[in-house]
Amino acid sequence: MNKSETIASLATALSAAQGEMENASKNSLNPHFRSKYADLAEVINTVRPVLSKHGLSVMQFPSYSDGIVHVETVIAHTSGEWMSEKCSAPAQKQDPQGVGSAISYLRRYSLAAVCNLAQEDDDANAASKAPKQAAKPMPAPATAQKPAPAPPVKNVQASLATLDDLASYYKEDSEEYILYDINEKIRKAKPGAERIDQLTDLTEAQAQWLIKAIEAQIQKEAV
Repeated sequence: MNKSETIASLATALSAAQGEMENASKNSLNPHFRSKYADLAEVINTVRPVLSKHGLSVMQFPSYSDGIVHVETVIAHTSGEWMSEKCSAPAQKQDPQGVGSAISYLRRYSLAAVCNLAQEDDDANAASKAPKQAAKPMPAPATAQKPAPAPPVKNVQASLATLDDLASYYKEDSEEYILYDINEKIRKAKPGAERIDQLTDLTEAQAQWLIKAIEAQIQKEAV
């Protein structure tokens, strides 16, 4: 951590501010994981008025290099005292969407940490989840209309972009229904497959297969 020569006034003000803060409410439905979480705007709305009241401000500076996204968070006091720290994470996709998602995540995570706020962190749960064991795919059953091949399982976790595409097909459906439908599709194609308890359990191959299976079902129903 970097800081000014003294932080006595800042520490006093921050202690008072934290005493007035409440945890950010879970106001958003994450399209990747279909669960409630406190988004960046909610965290900012929770902490900014209280920080300002006590003469505190927060600045966040993103940067990117070699596939890694960095966000430096600085908390400053009207006395001129300050503290800063940098948080980093790899971008899951090396494009503007992937980098932007990582920046938003790091800003939310860092700001909540600085202000000592608790929040349900689906992204961190996903990042820390161990990959599933590989399994051989079952051959697709022979029918009049060729269905999508059985979902292969690889030790590569599904990307945020792929999960977003998959979730978009379910629109306003509940999390329980989405998981039920996904498990039914996988079970029919591969009996005995391990149950999916949340979208982040899916591998990239499984998620891509599910998208193709849903698209094939939509085309069939449109005929």
